Amino acid sequence: MPPVNAVIFDIGNVLLTFDYFIAERALLAHTGQAVAPSIEELHPHRMAHESGTISREEFVRIVREAFAHDGPEDHFMGIWTRIFEVNTPMVEWARTLHGKTPLYLLSNIGCIHHDHIFEEYDFFSGLFHDGVYSYKAGVMKPERQIFELAKDQFGVDPSTTLYIDDLLENVQGAESVGFIGHHYDPKRHDLFEAKLKSLSFL
Repeated sequence: MPPVNAVIFDIGNVLLTFDYFIAERALLAHTGQAVAPSIEELHPHRMAHESGTISREEFVRIVREAFAHDGPEDHFMGIWTRIFEVNTPMVEWARTLHGKTPLYLLSNIGCIHHDHIFEEYDFFSGLFHDGVYSYKAGVMKPERQIFELAKDQFGVDPSTTLYIDDLLENVQGAESVGFIGHHYDPKRHDLFEAKLKSLSFL
């Protein structure tokens, strides 16, 4: 296998872990509701937001109504965005490559969380050369089109580019375009370290 000369990172459960139930519990505590909206009710709207087919404003309206949130919008936004924690081992590994290996981002993400994490965590603007985000691209992983877009936008050779994602179907989508894929588990960073032993980097 040729040396790796670029790395593309997913964000969720790779660079940041996240838990939507943190927001759910906080919203229920605020509104006094006993039962949260069903995942089946909200999931299609979250996917629509992440694929850019509904606006930020429409998504916020839908979720606030579903939770009966009647406080200020900035209160809701504070709850909805505070669901992340830094996955320190992966971020520290990325730091070791900074300035030597081009680093990129490829994420299924909506504009709300995208804007929040870039404001909250300086390493997103400090470490990564570029990114492809589903809400801007209008297509989501694991669709082949978004991996083709990343390949062209970043100007990388998939055969020498490592792609890291926590979802197997996304890894398989990347591999279908020729990327070197790794299925990552944030609870088993040691398995990723073992994978690295089989790779060499320029």
